[in-house]
Amino acid sequence: MGYVAGTFIEGMVNVFTTQQESPEASYDYYRRTNSTDDYTYMLMALSAAVMRADGNAMKSELNYVKAFFKRNLGNRFQVNHLQMLKHFLNTPGIPLDKICTSIRVVTKLADRVLLLHYLFGIAAANGRVSPSEIDVIQKISNLLGISSTDFQSAKNMVVRETDSDYKVIGVEKSATNEEIKKAYRELALRYHPDRVAHLGEEYQKGAKEQFQKIQEAYENIKKQRGMT
Repeated sequence: MGYVAGTFIEGMVNVFTTQQESPEASYDYYRRTNSTDDYTYMLMALSAAVMRADGNAMKSELNYVKAFFKRNLGNRFQVNHLQMLKHFLNTPGIPLDKICTSIRVVTKLADRVLLLHYLFGIAAANGRVSPSEIDVIQKISNLLGISSTDFQSAKNMVVRETDSDYKVIGVEKSATNEEIKKAYRELALRYHPDRVAHLGEEYQKGAKEQFQKIQEAYENIKKQRGMT
């Protein structure tokens, strides 16, 4: 089964096509195949939305998604998961509003923010995050009820801009030292790996990586300001 699954997803690089199917038809397929509270399948839909954002599902992106789900699902990672991903890759309209609404019902905000980091990970898998990928992830972020501050923080961890360190912390460059310290403490608490133990090994790894990036940004700001 592992060999078949691996072969199937590798072959998807060559089957990224456009089919005439409405977003509503796609959602009907989604509901017929799985229950609306199945987080794994909802993640597959969002993964596909990011992968196809720039018009080309890259092999590096497919490998990133495959590795993520293999680490989280183990032997439960099966062909039907990949069939769902293929379906969404081949569907011109993915019902993001309905899927994101379902996710909001069954997850906490902190979990949804980590999901945002996962989506940016897909976009960055080929070494470059395109504007169209950023647009799709921002739309998903809005639908998930994630604040602009949290979106900018996640984005600036992978897409470096002017004052990215401040954006990672979630403050303006004009913030006081005390405001920066407070924002850092709140983020450090949120991204502690122990806080997401219920989400699986890969999410814990992701939280650790985000925690390290927050620490790096904070240290950079401290050096720039001469903070102690």
